[in-house]
Amino acid sequence: MRWLSDERERRFEDRAHAGRRLGERLEQMRLIDAVVLGLPRGGVAVAFEVARALHAPLDVVVVRKLGVPFQPELAMGALGEGGARVVNPRVVLEAGVSDAEIAAVEAVERAELERRTRRYRGGRSRVDLHGRTAIVVDDGIATGSTAEAACRVVRALGAARVILAVPVGPRESIARLHGVADVVVCLETPALFFAIGQYYKDFAQLTDEDVVALLDKATTHEAALDPGGAGAVADPPVHREEVTVPVGEVELQGTLALPEQPVGVVVFAHGSGSSRHSPRNRFVASMLQDAGLGTLLFDLLTPDEELSRSNVFDVELLGSRLQAVTEWLRKQPATRDLAIAYFGASTGAAAALWAASEPGANVAAVVSRGGRPDLAGSRLALVDAPTLLIVGGHDQIVLDLNREARARLHCETRISVVPGATHLFEEPGALEEVARLARDWFSEHLSGASRATA
Repeated sequence: MRWLSDERERRFEDRAHAGRRLGERLEQMRLIDAVVLGLPRGGVAVAFEVARALHAPLDVVVVRKLGVPFQPELAMGALGEGGARVVNPRVVLEAGVSDAEIAAVEAVERAELERRTRRYRGGRSRVDLHGRTAIVVDDGIATGSTAEAACRVVRALGAARVILAVPVGPRESIARLHGVADVVVCLETPALFFAIGQYYKDFAQLTDEDVVALLDKATTHEAALDPGGAGAVADPPVHREEVTVPVGEVELQGTLALPEQPVGVVVFAHGSGSSRHSPRNRFVASMLQDAGLGTLLFDLLTPDEELSRSNVFDVELLGSRLQAVTEWLRKQPATRDLAIAYFGASTGAAAALWAASEPGANVAAVVSRGGRPDLAGSRLALVDAPTLLIVGGHDQIVLDLNREARARLHCETRISVVPGATHLFEEPGALEEVARLARDWFSEHLSGASRATA
């Protein structure tokens, strides 16, 4: 096909160029305590540049594709370190692969995985991932089975957050991987996708020796940045704790995260069908923590209550729960003197504004992500907390509802539209923009504030 050789389709000079571009995108996320993990072989060349851009340690995450026996290039699954195993039942069924055939392929690939692990690391220990942000990097994605295995591996090894970062991949594969990684960063998602190499001018294959050389070079670079061996950047620790908040006759579960000397605490109110484990809210929370803000992600409803759709859209109930959790925070020794703000998504935004409108609420700021502030009704006019409404440019119905709600708010208010984003902000870079906007709004309105002055 003629267009395959068109230079316009070749977005990257080589893997180093792709890594630098990817590093620029990730730098904007201001990640703390990150480890960059390259998928051998080609992904390590991209990851090397990402690690340099972020001043983060570089390691490998070794996985092996399980190819269909009579068509090895077709992945039916993958293996990873730590005993991770991913199988695509659809491919297995359509290809008619038996259990015995899968076991035979797995035995060969497991042996190769162990060999490569020893070869790449040599005498180096694996970088400890416990409590850290793991950035899994490859030179591109086709089916995504190998990337999926890698994400599952690093999570099993203790990573607190998993970011998958690649230069290019087909839209359907990237969309599916959003369910595996907390965040997926992909620079190019072409509608027509045939091969990763199509997007590189130079896509020469790397050898094991090339991988080892890059890892050695990265180790030398880290040592030069920090001769003491403590790392290039002294990252501030974040204390995380699972908490139980009694509210009336029920107990709500939450995750409280506090950096050293927090500026304030942002309480998250999620939308219908979501929970405190929402990858999107967890990603935003991590960026707020990096800016010195504490966060509390909690479940507005118990599992039994969530079974009733009427509860999910009961803004008064949700708002009262948020208010009760806020009062609980103000009684805890670690948070009682801190300013409190709200971050609401979808129906959670209405709950946040409802709670902020209560007499004596004393809320420092509110941010709504793709929210339904209109559901707060007459309460909007009573809100005095500075409120930022973030809406996707392609989420037209919600954008109109936010504009109408803004006209009813009498407090300091702003609408920020993220161009090209839809309701869930799944487009490349969209959620990062949400997090940056929220961080800047909270930092501005919580800095120097206290419970008495918020």
